[in-house]
Amino acid sequence: MLFEEDDRNFWEQMRLGDKQALFELYNLMYFHLIRYGLKIQPDHELVKDAVNQIFLNLWEKRSRLPQVDHVRSYLMTVLKRCILDQIFYQDRTNNALSKMIAEEEEELSYEEILIRVQQDDDLKKKLSIAIQQLSPRQIELVRLKFFEGLSYEQIAERTSQTIKTSYNTIYDAIKVLRRLLK
Repeated sequence: MLFEEDDRNFWEQMRLGDKQALFELYNLMYFHLIRYGLKIQPDHELVKDAVNQIFLNLWEKRSRLPQVDHVRSYLMTVLKRCILDQIFYQDRTNNALSKMIAEEEEELSYEEILIRVQQDDDLKKKLSIAIQQLSPRQIELVRLKFFEGLSYEQIAERTSQTIKTSYNTIYDAIKVLRRLLK
């Protein structure tokens, strides 16, 4: 009970901005949190990083932290969430990396490459024909927006139009192109 009272006192002092109280709390809790974290995840480095990150976050958010009666339990819950977040992040990263590697290893045959090139050429021809059916003003604005990468503000400035007019003209041109490319 005496330890819980000390924990609460350090917690409250830390919430009020006392950096020394944060260090005392860190020193009191570090090994308990490490031991608990290793039960969740055996990766020692990940657990140490998570514990350190918790205390950094506590300091950054000290003014918004709640009043806590059982500091050790609170910190263990925060640690568990932090470790699970790290595991989830690592899993997502590993899955994305695996997909990238699998895609790189998947080599296209010569026929598949020719088919894709031909499909790209067909699409370019269809797009070129569709663009020719736009008004000259629409063609100009589409070129500025999508081929030169200008913002609506830059397009409006360059063409002496309002931003809204530029936006509406491009929007109408896109509608026409969608209809023609279907």
